[in-house]
Order: sequence, then C-alpha cells, then structure tokens
Amino acid sequence: MLSVPLPFLAGLAFALTLHDGLKGVDVPGTRRYFHAFLLLYALQGIGVGLRFGYGVDGLSRLLPVTAALMPPLAFLAFRGLAGQRLNRPWLHLAPAAAVAVASTLYRNLVDPLLLVIFFGYGLAIWRMTLSSPGEAGGDVMAEASLPRMRPALRAARLTAGLMLFFAISDAALAVYTSYAGTQDVPFVVTIMNIAAFAAVAVYYFLPQTSRPRVSVQPRAMVPSVADEAVVARVKAALEDGALYRDEGLSLAKLARKAGLPAREVSAAINRATGLNVSQFVNNRRVAEACRLLVEQKSTVTQVMLDAGFSTKSNFNREFRRVMGKTPAQYRAENRAGEESRSRKSRA
Repeated sequence: MLSVPLPFLAGLAFALTLHDGLKGVDVPGTRRYFHAFLLLYALQGIGVGLRFGYGVDGLSRLLPVTAALMPPLAFLAFRGLAGQRLNRPWLHLAPAAAVAVASTLYRNLVDPLLLVIFFGYGLAIWRMTLSSPGEAGGDVMAEASLPRMRPALRAARLTAGLMLFFAISDAALAVYTSYAGTQDVPFVVTIMNIAAFAAVAVYYFLPQTSRPRVSVQPRAMVPSVADEAVVARVKAALEDGALYRDEGLSLAKLARKAGLPAREVSAAINRATGLNVSQFVNNRRVAEACRLLVEQKSTVTQVMLDAGFSTKSNFNREFRRVMGKTPAQYRAENRAGEESRSRKSRA
C-alpha cells in the first residue's frame, strides 16, 4: 500500500501553520512571495519524500535548486512586512542559479552552497525579528494589521528557526554521509522531519494552551518632550477620520498618517505610555466602545465592530485589560446607574 512520506506531512503542516499565522496579512507586493514560498515548501516535502522514500532519483538534481529558492522567497516576504522592499528582488535568484550550476558541473559544491544559503537567510530573517522596541511585533511587522503583528512575528521566527535547523542538520548529514555512506540517509531525514514536525506542533499549540491575564497597567518611562510630541501627533492621526476604527490599521499606516517613521512611533509610544502600539490603539477603541455601550442600544457585537475590533476574543481581552470588566458588565452597571439617577431626579 502506498504510504504518505513524512517529509510531505512535515512540509504540509508547516505550510498550513505559516498560512494560519499570516492570515489577514495582505501587503501589496509581498503576498505573492508568501504564496510561492508555501507552495514550494509543500512541493519540496513531496519531492524529498519521493526521492528518499520511493527512490525517484530523477529528482536529485532538481531538489537542491528548489530548496535554494525558498530562503530568498521567505526573506523577501517578511522584509516586505517590515516595510523594507527591495528595488531589485530578482537578484535573490542568484543563490538558486549558483546551486543549479553546481549541481550540473561540480556536485560537491551543492551542500556547502545550500548550507550558506539557508544559514545566511535564516540568520537574516531572525535578526529582522529582533529589532522590536515596543514588543508585540514592535516595528518589525509594521505593515501587518495590529492584531496580526504578533502572529506574523512568530511566523517569521518559526521560519528562521527551521531554516537554521535544516542548515545545520543538512551540513551534519553531508559530513556523516562522506564517512559512512548514504545507506542511513532515509532514517536521518525521517528524524530531521520529525524534529521539524515537533517544532511546528509546539508553535501551533503553545499559544492555545496559554491564557491571557488581566495585567496591571504598565508603568511608563519618564517621557521626553519629543516623545510627548510624537504621541500627540499619533493621537491626532487616530482621530482624523476616526482612523482608530479601521480594523486593518497597521503601524505603518498609522505612522504614514502621522508623517513619522514607524520605528519612531513605536519607540515613543512605548517610552511615553508603557504600551505597545496595539495596546495604545486599543485603548482608544475601548474608550469608543464604552461610549457606544452607554449611548446606544446596539448589540455588543455591533459595538465591537463600530469601535474597530474584528474579533470577540480580542475585544473582550482588551476591554478587560483597560476597564477590568466585560463589555456586558460595563453596560449593565452604567444602565443601572442611569436608572438610579433618573429615579432620584423624579423624586
């Protein structure tokens, strides 16, 4: 009976997980890189499974070339989310071209080239995720909508981690086969894919096992005059056309509206308020939700949407963070207070 190769399962699991982490993240010019990367990763898993699981040797020259295409695609996609687009992205075809030449003329160079490509791009993506002054994505995923900044950041780190893992493990495998031969390669590839599968599983299930806590309002640093000026401009930008109600609002869009660099906005808000950009914007949305809950008879869901939130879980979590109670409790308490004041006024 035909069995499903493990590399295909690992590739499919990673592709689906990365897609889940990046859903709702739609930046012009980068989405095509993500789609190409995800498709290529899944096809690579099939190819590796057919090559080592079923002995399809005809793929031996193609797989290194397609493997060399994946790191540049991932790098271009995440760089686009950070608002750092390249004018000549086609230059990143050079690694795959070099591997194609090596696989034809001098195959001993293929493994070292792949090691350099995966390790170099993996390190570049990882370093990209570290420059985040205000957490929750900081300015790293500036083009992603605010609720998607953290998932996009984690997706970038997962991608970088797997690239570094495969670079090191492939290098170790190449050294091993040069001394012990290739008879154990299928077993070693299976172990590598089990490790990758486990990493993806941890990434996917760990956030679901943690529960958000209602935290005390963070203490802000002593803000400078410059920070206060930046925060004032950001507040004005949020009010202009009720920008805070835009559920697709991103740090980059907010910074462009305020006429400031995204990194400066993120850092100034963090220093002046102790909040990250997402929390800062959600504070304004919660204030609007409070007004609507008291002044209108709309459902809580409609209030949520009118205030700029897109999911109930995020709305309830942020409302409890700011107000210390649920939206329904807030509405009930305020209506009870209004009725009490009304009875007193009539008496």
